Amino acid sequence: MFVCNILHMATNLAIDVGLLERAQKAGGHRTKKATVTEALEEYIQRRKQAKIVRLFGTIDFDKDYDYKEQRRRV
Repeated sequence: MFVCNILHMATNLAIDVGLLERAQKAGGHRTKKATVTEALEEYIQRRKQAKIVRLFGTIDFDKDYDYKEQRRRV
């Protein structure tokens, strides 16, 4: 089913009720759906951030590089 160009999928999950209630209260959400949706979004964002953090120290840094040079008009 498509609503506002977003695919929605009905699913059954066995979620710890106490954990869901704590998350709902901590997030100030009115519904379980909103709680789970935000939790999944935060999970994805944290994983992306962790990938970026792992790059620190692996990319060479040129202290003499002038990033503004490309902005100058010729």
